[in-house]
Amino acid sequence: MFEKVRPIMSPEEAILKVPFGDGLKKLKKKRDDELRKIFAGGDERLVLIIGPCSADNEDAVCDYALRLAGLAEKVKDKIFVVPRVYTNKPRSRGEGYKGMLHNPDPQKGTDIQAGILRLRHMHIRVVEESGLTSADEMLYPDNYAYLDDVLSYVAVGARSTENQQHRLVAGGIEVPVGIKNPMNGSISALMNSIYAAQIEGEFQYNGNQVKTNGNPYAHAVLRGGVDVFGNNHPNYHYEDLMELQRGYDKQKLKNPAAIIDTNHSNSDKKPLEQIRIVKEIVAVRGGNDDLRRLVKGFMVESYIEDGNQSPDGNVYGKSITDACLGWKKTERLVLDIAEKL
Repeated sequence: MFEKVRPIMSPEEAILKVPFGDGLKKLKKKRDDELRKIFAGGDERLVLIIGPCSADNEDAVCDYALRLAGLAEKVKDKIFVVPRVYTNKPRSRGEGYKGMLHNPDPQKGTDIQAGILRLRHMHIRVVEESGLTSADEMLYPDNYAYLDDVLSYVAVGARSTENQQHRLVAGGIEVPVGIKNPMNGSISALMNSIYAAQIEGEFQYNGNQVKTNGNPYAHAVLRGGVDVFGNNHPNYHYEDLMELQRGYDKQKLKNPAAIIDTNHSNSDKKPLEQIRIVKEIVAVRGGNDDLRRLVKGFMVESYIEDGNQSPDGNVYGKSITDACLGWKKTERLVLDIAEKL
């Protein structure tokens, strides 16, 4: 039984309430074009999708993005920086903080419509204040329409990779979509998902029957896997990357690309391990032309303060979900990457 709580405004109404101005649209188009060029192999810069595990506090997220903009300017010739502004939080057991979409004001409980407006406002504020267009996870495919004019990068999470609607909607998105390997680490399932996102589709979406041409920039995100006993298994090593390359070759997919998620099962959610993982991959990539073409960049979980706190904590700029690298370590890491490229 479903009990109706309140109606939700349409994406068109939300866009009118929280508009994305013409100047910002021009900025986004420029960044979108640059990002697509990187994934198509026409630009050798590394992509760095970086930011907090969950975008829980608008002021802290915008503060972080402004710091990131200054750092991005220093490394712009070698690294294309995309702020990670994740407003949804998937939960393995269904409990806990589910992101700003559900809880724009934790004191007032769940309000989805207020959450939509709040997260849209936050994404636009990030662009206005930092000049960087952002990434978000498409946890709920129908909700993508509320942000499709704002985002430059979209992620499909490990729990959603094999979901038909996620694959179909990814095929209609015009910016790069990173599809993570599923929780069990299956590369074959990942390749099937990328294939499904790259081909034409016709399906139901937001009350309409729609057609898509497929997204040639849909690509792999390696985040490690978890076996039946709950043990983590990384998949960022040389052998894993070569296996991924073989998967691309076998299915003849467009624009073969991999982004390495340095957290989750790759680091066993130990944030400091992200530094080592990035440096290892930069070194391996630098010595192998095939891997340099395949590995386009990284996802890194980073915030203002190191570590994490309880969901009801009030430490400014400290994650309330998974632990993150703090700003000082983040700045050093990004500068080190640029130096080695």
